[in-house]
Amino acid sequence: MAYPNSRITSRALLKEYCLRRLGHPVIEINVDEEQCDDRVDDALEFFAEYHFDGVEKVFLKHKITATDITNEYIDMADPDSDVVGQDYPDGGPVISVRRVLPIANFNAFQTGFFNEEFQMRLQDLNTFTGTSLINWQMSLQNFSMVSYLFTVAPTVLFNRKQNKLYLETDWENKFDADDLLIIECYRVLDPTTNVEVYNDIFLKKYCTALIKRQWGENLKKFEGVQLPGGVTLNGKTIYDEAVDEINKIEEEMNLKWELPPDGFIG
Repeated sequence: MAYPNSRITSRALLKEYCLRRLGHPVIEINVDEEQCDDRVDDALEFFAEYHFDGVEKVFLKHKITATDITNEYIDMADPDSDVVGQDYPDGGPVISVRRVLPIANFNAFQTGFFNEEFQMRLQDLNTFTGTSLINWQMSLQNFSMVSYLFTVAPTVLFNRKQNKLYLETDWENKFDADDLLIIECYRVLDPTTNVEVYNDIFLKKYCTALIKRQWGENLKKFEGVQLPGGVTLNGKTIYDEAVDEINKIEEEMNLKWELPPDGFIG
């Protein structure tokens, strides 16, 4: 797909685009540079929070340490951790964790080839004859049911304000140092690496509306002041228009761009 040369690939270009949409340089936009930066941050945060293109689903590797076992949680913000450091240097913060997958240890011979699953499958293969797969399929379903009924997965608790991943299990007896876990989670796309985020049509519209609201809020303090030439400042009109635009854009986000929540059955 070919993109125009004017596509937005940086934070600075996004701010310039939004100001041009509001009338700059023909019209003076009474918004400070820091206020523009704050509104861009707000737009990016909203984009990552609700837009399905604002996050990515990843499987992160973590090697358990003695500190993890003592604390009974995994520090997701630890810069020395594999979760956010060595394997994924360009990733943004983790915003949600779906599950944690343990990595089986096959170093011990009896846990690798003489466990219950291997023996059941081996017996099924020995008794499997003919061309019908019905018995084999029924055996797989039976084993899946047994595994579901008797395997207790630890409850996963994660709060991104704490950046701590808790597993409700007996850490001291369940884990050893250097055990590996795979964390299935959603992580914010880093716009400095994934520069196409800045060119998203929703983000451009929403960021422009936020800057417009800030512009109107600044001018409301000088409501009714008459400038040379008979021009009267009317910040409230700009503010009200921006609020209406923001409400419509956020409603559009909920209807078109936000993923539906996961349902629970049973």
